[in-house]
Amino acid sequence: MAEGIPKRKIKDSVFTNLFQDKKYLLQLYQALHPEDNNVTEDEIKDITIKHVLIDADYNDLGFSVGDRLMVLVESQSTWTFNIIIRALMYLIQTYHNYFKRTNQNLYGSKKVNMPKPELYVIFTGDRKNIPETISLSKEFFDGAKIAIDAEVKVLYQETKEDIIGQYIIFSKVYNEQRTQYGNTKQAITETIRICKNRDILKEYLESKEQEVVDMMMTLFDDEQILKAYTKDIEDSTAKETARETAEKLIKKGKMSLDEIADCVPALSLDELKIIEAEVLQLT
Repeated sequence: MAEGIPKRKIKDSVFTNLFQDKKYLLQLYQALHPEDNNVTEDEIKDITIKHVLIDADYNDLGFSVGDRLMVLVESQSTWTFNIIIRALMYLIQTYHNYFKRTNQNLYGSKKVNMPKPELYVIFTGDRKNIPETISLSKEFFDGAKIAIDAEVKVLYQETKEDIIGQYIIFSKVYNEQRTQYGNTKQAITETIRICKNRDILKEYLESKEQEVVDMMMTLFDDEQILKAYTKDIEDSTAKETARETAEKLIKKGKMSLDEIADCVPALSLDELKIIEAEVLQLT
């Protein structure tokens, strides 16, 4: 990796792993700009950075084409207009890194050079009436003229003709197999088998089949950890709310502990007795 280009610090998904290969990254660019036939692999640099908001996002990609173009792509299976805000924050951080890497002084009198930005989201989920573009002004400010706007192009067409369409097909096949087999190795191996048979990302999958299986199994594990963590947070929040309610009811002194237990099922009678002792001690 060239000096000054950020190194990836997050686990790979198929999306990020696929486009770390310059051959496929060039194919991605050619799918976005079929009119440009002269770009070579050497002109394209991976400038993907660690996600601005959270560490657990596996589907961000950034690349530059010489010093004239900066392309940021995010793959999403869940639709949200917040994609626009994430893309804008990611763009600002990427520009910050670019100016630092190219030793340009933002406080000097000389106008800096900056590559033209392009923002894309590859949408792999199920949704009707998908817009071709979404913008900060339109979606968040009713189309008003604002100090800064961001426009994101939405890519969602399933086609074997280019690598973007093939990735979308791969993702949808995977979702179907996961629905059928759950979070299992069989769901992954069936996805790979079906896609190879349909000539979808066939060369990539044949050359990296075991790596793809390992990556996707790792992401299964991460999903389970995240779900368990989220449940712990939810349980903790519910417990704290229940405790506050119980304390208020005990202080009022109008209900027995048995009656409070019916109103606050998150707490056992033994827990309510401890809370009652603490409340009485304070009063």
